[in-house]
Amino acid sequence: MTSVRVERDGSVATIVLDGATRLNPIGTKTCTAIAAAVRDLEADTRIRAVVVHGAGRAFSAGADIDEISGFDHRDQFEQFIHTFTDALELIEVSPLPFVAAINGAAMGGGLELALACDLRVVHAAGKLALPEAKLGVLPGAGGTQRLPRLLPRGIATEMIMLGRTITGARAHELGLANHLSDSPEAVLSDAQALAAELAAGAGLVPQMTKSLLRETAACTVADGIVRERAVATDLHASADGQEGFQAFVERRAPQFRKERGL
Repeated sequence: MTSVRVERDGSVATIVLDGATRLNPIGTKTCTAIAAAVRDLEADTRIRAVVVHGAGRAFSAGADIDEISGFDHRDQFEQFIHTFTDALELIEVSPLPFVAAINGAAMGGGLELALACDLRVVHAAGKLALPEAKLGVLPGAGGTQRLPRLLPRGIATEMIMLGRTITGARAHELGLANHLSDSPEAVLSDAQALAAELAAGAGLVPQMTKSLLRETAACTVADGIVRERAVATDLHASADGQEGFQAFVERRAPQFRKERGL
């Protein structure tokens, strides 16, 4: 079983998948632990950004095949998928920004976990794939929905239909990854630096960015702009918005609030 531990460093937290001997497979208990960690960090108003990291040499090899192979009937697999997708949805809708530190292979459910995060850091030789087609199935934890929204549809379709693997360098080239690290060892520190940068800004900006992009994903541009105007106005009226504009006028660094909220 892959356990989950949470490390805090000031306003940045790191959720660590701790099952390195088996490349951090994700089972039911892992999903439950991830969900509990997300809720706990949301309740801690000092935390402003979160990194998700895999212990050892992989981010995650994917869903726990040992657990799945023990299922006797359809309902057990269906319940597992529900638990998995519910945990990933918590990350996606969380007010906190999440950065995936993909220090090695992110396969199947491991990649689906990374896709639920807001930003991704990889290294050139990393391997990313949804290989379920090679087992005669399809991804079931959001991979068929999130990947085509982050990659050109044709490339995403190829990866899903054929289970093709792309490298970290290719993921960065395609825009799936936000940052390309020099080595696997540098991925975590680079991801934490990115999270620290997010944490140092106005606390409501990542939260409102996530909700705005999510709410307007299927809107027309005109309808999206209506929602954008409302969000921009709310942020301008917030304490951090007022401080940011005042600091600009006074030619000084803004002093944003240390905790999340208005």
